[in-house]
Amino acid sequence: MDRVSSTMKQVSNPLPKVLSRRAGGGGLEAERESFERAQTVSINKAINAQEVAVKEKHARTCILGTHHEKGAQTFWSVVNRLPLSGNAVLCWKFCHVFHKLLRDGHSNVLKDSVRYKNELSDMSRMWGHLSEGYGQLCSIYLKLLRTKMEFHIKNPRFPGNLQMSDRQLDEAGENDVNNFFQLTVEMFDYLECELNLFQTDTVWHPGMLLLPDLMLHSFPAVFSSLDMSRSVSVTAAGQCRLAPLIQVILDCSHLYDYTVKLLFKLHSCLPADTLQGHRDRFLEQFRKLKDLFYRSSNLQYFKRLIQIPQLPENPPNFLRASALSEHISPVVVIPAEASSPDSEPITDLVEMDAASQSLFDNKFDDIFGSSFSCDPFNFNSQNGMNKDDKDRLIEQLYGEITALKEELENFKAESARGAVQLRGRASELEAELAEQQHLKQQAQDESEFLRAELEELKKQREDTEKAQRSLTEIERRAQANEQRYSKLKEKYSELVQNHADLLRKNAEVTKQITVARQAQGDVEREKKELEDSFQRVSEQAQRKSQEQAEVLETLKRELAASRQELQVLQGTLESSTQAGAEQNTRIASLEQERDRLSQAAEQHRDKMAALQAELQQLRDTLTREQESSRTELEMLQTQLRDKESTERALQQRLAEERLSLLQSTAHQAECMVQDALARMEDPAHISCTGSADCLLSQTLAASECAERLRDAHSKYLLDGAAVGSLLPHLALFAHLVSNTLLQGSATSHVAPVEPADRLLELCKQCGSETVSYLSALQDPGKVASADCSLVTACLGQISAIGEELRPRGLDVKQEELGDLVDKEMAATAAAIEVASARIEEMLSKARAGDTGVQLEVNERILGSCTGLMQAIRVLVLASKDLQREIVDSGRGAASPKEFYAKNSRWTEGLISASKAVGWGATVMVDAADLVVQGKGTFEELMVCSREIAASTAQLVAASKVKADKDSANLCKLQQASRGVNQATASVVASTKAGRSQVEEKDSMDFSSMTLTQIKRQEMDSQVRVLELENQLQKERQKLGELRKKHYELAGVAEGWEEDAAD
Repeated sequence: MDRVSSTMKQVSNPLPKVLSRRAGGGGLEAERESFERAQTVSINKAINAQEVAVKEKHARTCILGTHHEKGAQTFWSVVNRLPLSGNAVLCWKFCHVFHKLLRDGHSNVLKDSVRYKNELSDMSRMWGHLSEGYGQLCSIYLKLLRTKMEFHIKNPRFPGNLQMSDRQLDEAGENDVNNFFQLTVEMFDYLECELNLFQTDTVWHPGMLLLPDLMLHSFPAVFSSLDMSRSVSVTAAGQCRLAPLIQVILDCSHLYDYTVKLLFKLHSCLPADTLQGHRDRFLEQFRKLKDLFYRSSNLQYFKRLIQIPQLPENPPNFLRASALSEHISPVVVIPAEASSPDSEPITDLVEMDAASQSLFDNKFDDIFGSSFSCDPFNFNSQNGMNKDDKDRLIEQLYGEITALKEELENFKAESARGAVQLRGRASELEAELAEQQHLKQQAQDESEFLRAELEELKKQREDTEKAQRSLTEIERRAQANEQRYSKLKEKYSELVQNHADLLRKNAEVTKQITVARQAQGDVEREKKELEDSFQRVSEQAQRKSQEQAEVLETLKRELAASRQELQVLQGTLESSTQAGAEQNTRIASLEQERDRLSQAAEQHRDKMAALQAELQQLRDTLTREQESSRTELEMLQTQLRDKESTERALQQRLAEERLSLLQSTAHQAECMVQDALARMEDPAHISCTGSADCLLSQTLAASECAERLRDAHSKYLLDGAAVGSLLPHLALFAHLVSNTLLQGSATSHVAPVEPADRLLELCKQCGSETVSYLSALQDPGKVASADCSLVTACLGQISAIGEELRPRGLDVKQEELGDLVDKEMAATAAAIEVASARIEEMLSKARAGDTGVQLEVNERILGSCTGLMQAIRVLVLASKDLQREIVDSGRGAASPKEFYAKNSRWTEGLISASKAVGWGATVMVDAADLVVQGKGTFEELMVCSREIAASTAQLVAASKVKADKDSANLCKLQQASRGVNQATASVVASTKAGRSQVEEKDSMDFSSMTLTQIKRQEMDSQVRVLELENQLQKERQKLGELRKKHYELAGVAEGWEEDAAD
């Protein structure tokens, strides 16, 4: 017991855990528990926080689990316990697995997942607020999954993998164009969500070599988040992001195929303008999808997993129905998966798969027996167990413990190896992180350098704009400086002239001063000489007075003479002194004038120097500004030349695009005309017929369009920008010419042989000329010489043949219809009056000439005819009143003739009905006259009365077409019509009664005939009956042919064939 207890103590920990799995009850619960355990293990292994791609074996186990339980309850029960809102990598891998389940899982996966749609939306919004790591990717992927669920809910005919045949696609739209239109819009939305997950809008350069995680700060899509310049598809992180692309490519290939087919179907039912938005959206998605397929096919990761198709170079042309036959559905091929060491399962002590657990349970049952499920160790019956069994049990338990310990050691060793590998991987990741940080630093430096360059470019741009703004100011200032320079130059010339005058005047003044100074020197010399002479004379006088005392008288006389001479000399001296004073005064004034002129010259010289300095400064400033302006002008001229070259390139490209647009439109128009020519040769077209009026209307429209096309072509040759007005006329011209060709061919089928041959030949010639004209428009060298005058000539010849084929009854001009209506109504009234007068005259003759039964019969018949004429007269008057009311209410501001011309078809019907009434009245009167005279038959009278009743009914119908249903005149007309019918019935009744009376009067008497005579008469009667029956059959055939021909002629007159053709 001690060994048993010790043994139980040793196995007390592992046994309850193992035995508890078997203590649940029966086999179904165990199987369910085993299934849930296996699904839990697979889901946890598929959706984990490791940044590696989801393994295919785990995802396949989850898909098989949905088919096993016919739903996704287990999947969601496990997923709801995962922290999807706390780990972006975990949420990303959940989206991948859930996408696989929606595609390949059981059909009930969608039903079980709809209840979690709001939680997915909330999680998408939550992750959308993050810009790092997988945040934005998870937000976009969750939106995609929600869109996929909504699409399949709205369109339950589409399976999760979107694989459908063309018949199933047609059934999905229920052959309703509105359903197809809405289905196309939903497919566009679905495909746009698929493309948004992996779209890329970034242009890479060598300075953007960053890790995928770092790129998520700026670009949310997967391709934008990857460094495509490196082999990221071979790394675990890159494969984790790229793995869902396989599901997206599978969905996109089907959506693209179905979208193309639905668009072709819509273009066959709706106008092209209505579907312009569909075509634009398809072209954008076609470009993105083509780029996605191309970039994906170049990744190393996908080359062994999937074969991606390539879309055509150009998108399908939905405007051409035959392009559907050129469409090739893209097929994605997934090759058979090769087994790899990664596909081997990795087990541990906590997570074991269902097979190993079942094997362990079987071993436990083999050891302890199946009865141990409720009481494993059979403690209730231990007393009956022998010791050998207990020892064997203990040994077996020891063996199990030893095996478990060995397995535990193996797991520990494996865990140690895994830890070493993880540490090595961590070291590698740290080294890679350091490298990426270094690259990040380099990228930041490059970014700073680029930012600095951008700022410098912005400054240069601002400087350029400032220079551009200042150029105008500089030019304005240059003009002002030039004007100022011109004024200064004029002022300088004036100053130079004044300075020269002053210099000349100064020279003259100086010369005058010199002359004056010379004269003053001469006066002073003379004065000095006089003084010297006076002194000598005085000394001589004194010597003479001293020396010659005795010659006093002589001396006195000499003295008197000397005194006189002295007086003269003194007068001369005074005059000289006065002249000297005057000269001094004049010299002083001249000196003052000289000083003043010198000061003025100095002022002018200073002013001139200042002006010269200012002029030199202005010249320097102008030179600098001219140099700056020249530099800026050269820069602006360079920019202008660049802009002009760019503009010329753009204009050339625009001209090429306009020519390409014209060529494509002309090509489509040519295909339309060629299709019409081919349909003319189609045997199925032989049964089509048409009227000449419809041909004339089509020809007239085509001729007018040809004239407008010629004008638009002339404008296009003068100005290439007028291609927008040329293209609509070109398309309309091709359409109208095609209709004219087909209508001409249809008209030739009912025309005589010779006009039909000419008409058919002209239609073919017109088609060939149109094709030649459109071909010339497609050739750039022949666009200017293209002329549609030959087409217009062919249309004119076709119109001439159509005029020949028109029924002659339609030759009445529309302007004459109003007068013709009044004339016919008046003629009808007059015919009725004449018929009434003739009936009265015949009644008077019958009363005068007939007696007995014949008089009674004639009076009854003529009386009923008189009543019919009165009823017809009332009907005609009511028809006139109603017709006048219709014209007054419908013509508006137009005249009655214009109203009749506008409603020519109704007017012609009214004229035909009036003619029929007048003709019927005349014929009935003639028939009544013959009956009264005994020359006619009662049947002829009955037929005439019924015919006139039919004619009046036609008149009522023609008047009732455009009348208001509440009109009082219409009620009167209807009452008059009922009166005509009653009168017609009275005529028929009186005719039948008269015929019976006459037949009773003329009854045969067979009393005197023998048997042989009676037999003879009987045989003659039988022969007569057979003859009459044969004649009756022939007459009925003739009546049918006559009615058929009558309908044909009436149809041509009323334009029924034209209505049918329209």
